Amino acid sequence: MSDQGTKDDPILLITDAAGVRTLTLNRPKARNALSVGLMAALQEALNQAREDESVKVVVLAANGPAFCAGHDLKEVRATPTRDAYETLFKQCSELMTSIVRLPKPVIAKVHAMATAAGCQLVASCDLAVAAKDARFATPGVNIGLFCSTPMVALSRNVPRKKAMEMLLTGHPISAEEALAHGLLNTVVEADALDSTVAALAETIASKSPLTLAIGKEAFYRQLEMPLDEAYLYASEVMTRNMMARDAEEGIDAFLSKRAPSWTGR
Repeated sequence: MSDQGTKDDPILLITDAAGVRTLTLNRPKARNALSVGLMAALQEALNQAREDESVKVVVLAANGPAFCAGHDLKEVRATPTRDAYETLFKQCSELMTSIVRLPKPVIAKVHAMATAAGCQLVASCDLAVAAKDARFATPGVNIGLFCSTPMVALSRNVPRKKAMEMLLTGHPISAEEALAHGLLNTVVEADALDSTVAALAETIASKSPLTLAIGKEAFYRQLEMPLDEAYLYASEVMTRNMMARDAEEGIDAFLSKRAPSWTGR
């Protein structure tokens, strides 16, 4: 199979159900390594989800024995030039940033091992649910390549000393450890992973899409601000949100004890 996959066996599967778009990494033989082709396909799918008003929530999943093994090292070593490396890491960084900046919640559904840029992918998502036997690692140090770009997302989820331990040792942590240190929201039995993620996505998809977009953007922006500046910004956001039709509808529905009817306006 080529890096682009085939019509019958694409490297990225896209399915829709009740406002939830699931993007499934489909390079199982390569442990879903993030090749240039797979990153491009994922980027395109995220761009399409941004523009598609029927999509309320995005789920990132994977097929095969691993969730994602990070970069495709065979591909990386095939073109050992500075320009190629700069282009590769720029593409990956833009992909991860686009997940954070997508105005729709993104949930990682992690069934197995996520390493290096695969761990970065999980950390970049807004929410993450994993099976109990999933593992997480930033093992670049073991091959002489410190996980510097995965570090950006990891250090924004996991406390400093735990993040440094993962980065300096390369040792994997369990799903339960990842949960305890903030990388995950929930850990479940493998046979409950699909239903747990589906229920979470369905709950979020039932909310006002405008409110979700406003809130997600505000969440990440205020994190980088000093406290006083964050409150000023958040107050402005809430004022703007209050002026939206969906806020009026939501409050009126609550007071009238009825279900709201969202317009996305």
